[in-house]
Amino acid sequence: MDNVSSAVLEGLYLFIGLLVILAARVIVGKLLNRFAKKGKDAWISMLNWLTVYLLITYTATHFSEVSWLFGPLFTFGNTSVSLFTTVVAVFVLLLATRISSLLKNVLLPQVFERYQIETSARFTLISLMHYLVLATAVLISLSTLGINISSLTVFAGVIGIGIGFGLQNIASNFISGIIILFERPIRVGDRVIIDEIIGDVEEIKMRATVVRTLENERIIIPNSFFLEEKVINRSYADSNLRIFIDVGVSYGSDVMAVKRILEEAVGELKEQTGDFLDEPPLVRFRDFGDSSLDFRLLVWISNPEKEFKIKSDLRFLILEKFRENNIVIPFPQRDLHLIREEVDL
Repeated sequence: MDNVSSAVLEGLYLFIGLLVILAARVIVGKLLNRFAKKGKDAWISMLNWLTVYLLITYTATHFSEVSWLFGPLFTFGNTSVSLFTTVVAVFVLLLATRISSLLKNVLLPQVFERYQIETSARFTLISLMHYLVLATAVLISLSTLGINISSLTVFAGVIGIGIGFGLQNIASNFISGIIILFERPIRVGDRVIIDEIIGDVEEIKMRATVVRTLENERIIIPNSFFLEEKVINRSYADSNLRIFIDVGVSYGSDVMAVKRILEEAVGELKEQTGDFLDEPPLVRFRDFGDSSLDFRLLVWISNPEKEFKIKSDLRFLILEKFRENNIVIPFPQRDLHLIREEVDL
């Protein structure tokens, strides 16, 4: 009779405990729906994971005397690992991924907006927090399993030998990625030129960097490339860029009128857009070409991403003004001499 009463009480305690956890989940969920302004779905997802984790942990603790749950499942060295500790370790890792997602999508963006942190620094902080949370979760999981971290030094030594002989490129790119994140020779959003290909840095991973070209193609570049090779970064110090347009006019043209028209074209386009700097345009007489007088127009713009649009608009405007002022852009000219040879028949 006493055994039956004890079993009933234990079942009642289990039921009450589960009921309390579920009630707490409902109350906290209502508070989140009422007060959470941003990332409500992420907070609810995190709350659901915590609830499931607490339910499983509380239920397993209640059945602590069950041999298949707390008995040895396998042995690692001198450590016996049970099914319960394995489940807890897995849940710690899953919970860490949820926490990392919550930091990335909800908490950190609010901090970034409040303190006006630049885009490249945001990506660096998000990456560091992600790896820090995962590394902490791995250490906690190993401790939960009862594995002594110091016992892994031999395993780490084996990995080190493998890196030294067979994983040199991976190790080099991994270390280069860390250097890039801290030193920041390139940053997310920078416009770079690599092997005459223009693109924007889209993502910096621990092994490689993703660059999106102007044609919306992605180039996967090993991180070591940015530290070992020559890379043009148009956004490194500032985003100001000087662009140039070459144009040739016929030899009979008024060169001073050409200079004036080129400067007027820049002035008119500058009034329409705010992409030009206050620096006055420069017109340089480059050379006496084979068929034309060659000029170069140089202007400063504030946004490298609009380089090709500004060049196109300037060319349209220059051609229109040349036609209005009867200034001709000549075709290439060649003199052809025919030599006739007399053949005796």
